[in-house]
Amino acid sequence: MRDASLPGILAGAVILFFAGMGCASGTSEESTGLREGGGAAYDSLLAVELGADEYGMRTYVMALLSAGPNQDQDSIEAAALQRGHMDNISRMAEDGQLLVAGPFIDGGPLRGVYVFDVETVEEARALTETDPAVRAGRLEMELHPWYGPAALMQVKDINERITRMAP
Repeated sequence: MRDASLPGILAGAVILFFAGMGCASGTSEESTGLREGGGAAYDSLLAVELGADEYGMRTYVMALLSAGPNQDQDSIEAAALQRGHMDNISRMAEDGQLLVAGPFIDGGPLRGVYVFDVETVEEARALTETDPAVRAGRLEMELHPWYGPAALMQVKDINERITRMAP
C-alpha cells in the first residue's frame, strides 16, 4: 500500500465532498455561506489573517523539552533557573513568538512542549538558547517543523479571556 500525505488525503476528501454537493452547478460553501450540517461559514478574511492554507492549517516549529544532562543544581539555583525559564516563556509569548507552552505532568523525562510562530527551526533554536534553563543544561530542546491548525494563532487572545490568575 502506498503512503499518502495528509494534504493529499484531505484534497481527495474535499474533491469527493464538493462533487457530492454538486459544486459544478455553481453552488459552493463560499457562495452560500453555509456548510453541510449547518456549521459556521468559511471566513476567508480570518483564514488570510491567520495565515491558513486551504485546509485551515499552517506551519510552526514545535519544541519538545526534556530533562537535560545537568540536574545537579541546589534547590535555590534550580528555583532561580525555573523562574528565568518562566520569565523567558512570558517574554516570547508577549513578543508573539511562542503560541503554546506547557508542561507534561507525568513526571517523565519529557518535560514540556512549545509551539513557536517562526518560519524556521533555526529561528526557534535561537529563541530556545535565550532560556536560562537550557543554557544551564537543565533542559534540552528538540525542534521540529510542524503542520498544525492556523487557529492556534488565536490561543493567546482566548487564553487571556479565560484565565483568572496571572501565571
